[in-house]
Amino acid sequence: MMISVLKNDLLCIYCQSHDLKIMEQSNTLVCESCKQEFSIRYNVPVFLRQDKEENLSKPDIHQKQETNFNYIDHYQKDGVEFDYFEERDSGTEHMNKRVGEYILSQIKNKSGKILDVGCGKAWVAKELCPRGYKVVSMDISLENTSEALKRYPFENHVAVVADVFSLPFKENVYDYIVASEIIEHVADPAKFVANLIRVLKPGGSLIVTTPYKERIRYSLCVHCNNPTPLHAHIHSFDERILKDLYKAADLESYEFFTFGNKIPVHLRMHGFLKFFNFWCWKKLDQVCNFIYNAPLRILAKWEKKVK
Repeated sequence: MMISVLKNDLLCIYCQSHDLKIMEQSNTLVCESCKQEFSIRYNVPVFLRQDKEENLSKPDIHQKQETNFNYIDHYQKDGVEFDYFEERDSGTEHMNKRVGEYILSQIKNKSGKILDVGCGKAWVAKELCPRGYKVVSMDISLENTSEALKRYPFENHVAVVADVFSLPFKENVYDYIVASEIIEHVADPAKFVANLIRVLKPGGSLIVTTPYKERIRYSLCVHCNNPTPLHAHIHSFDERILKDLYKAADLESYEFFTFGNKIPVHLRMHGFLKFFNFWCWKKLDQVCNFIYNAPLRILAKWEKKVK
């Protein structure tokens, strides 16, 4: 799925016009209504406002922080400083594997268009493009999106640099939206969910995973001498908090699943459990949570009403 095909789903983040034209000579997309230009870098269109689009490649990590958290600047730097594609420790890799499997178990259709929000290492494209799904890997980081296309150069895979709070997509575009381990980082979770549901097709599903009832921990930043949350987690969620984020009239249903019991994690049983297939692991995890209810993750799914 080339940029020219993706163009049919795009709109201008400034004027909301659908009249975007690809200018091959300048490698840009131009809005014919407001004349705003959006650069295309490494085959990835960049839909960030001009004042947020600077220093995509080499941000200054020692730049003085503003009083208000500049999340776009932060996650651009984050994408430069940390390699999302490198292998983590075995315990983290095992948990990430189970989170991914839980998400995949909720994708029921045999085909469709999927938006992967905060794509990170682009595991969604890796898993689902070979199965015939069309995947859009979206991230604030140009590094992550361009590397995603480089590693998974499927014809049905395209990437976009964009911000959920200023989405460059028309309404009713995606069959599924995946936002895995993202919502705990955003300033306004309710608006985050609402913006994503707007671009879901009727009958489509938004799938979100996040730590469950996490106790937010802080360290003292050596640069600004203020408390800063570890891992940039600024919210903690349970099933009730997530459910309350969205109750608009176009909501068909909300459901959730808690999983990842902490006992096997603390006992470092992943070396043994990694040999279990998903359904065996899931059943064991349910038994552990029945005996001692202490899940570490929650998956929430919102389904948009069919008109």
